[in-house]
Amino acid sequence: MLKESKNTSQIPNEYFWRWFCDDNIDLIVWYDPDDSIIGFQLCYNKFVDEHALTWFRGKGFSHNKVDDGEGPDVRFKMSPILIPDGVFDKNTLLTLFENESKDIDQEIVELVTEMIKKYPKGQ
Repeated sequence: MLKESKNTSQIPNEYFWRWFCDDNIDLIVWYDPDDSIIGFQLCYNKFVDEHALTWFRGKGFSHNKVDDGEGPDVRFKMSPILIPDGVFDKNTLLTLFENESKDIDQEIVELVTEMIKKYPKGQ
């Protein structure tokens, strides 16, 4: 079940953000100065084939695979990076998010759910 991490350090002159996490999902939500949500990043399947769905008001969507920086030819773990991976199963992600988001703010749940449904390339 997603729980809010209360120890997020805010960066001066950047958007306020909140971080929710559990064993399988991380959700980061950004707010503008008037406290409305301007974006989110939903990372899922954290330990097996991790992906990230990102949405920002005015910029739209991206869906990426997380390259964790590990591999057979790598001696030291590299920094994780996002690589394009546009298509995902909307229904599976919706079900996962709905099951894990029962204890977080309804406003966040509604927005993330709506945006997953609106993602143009999902199945």
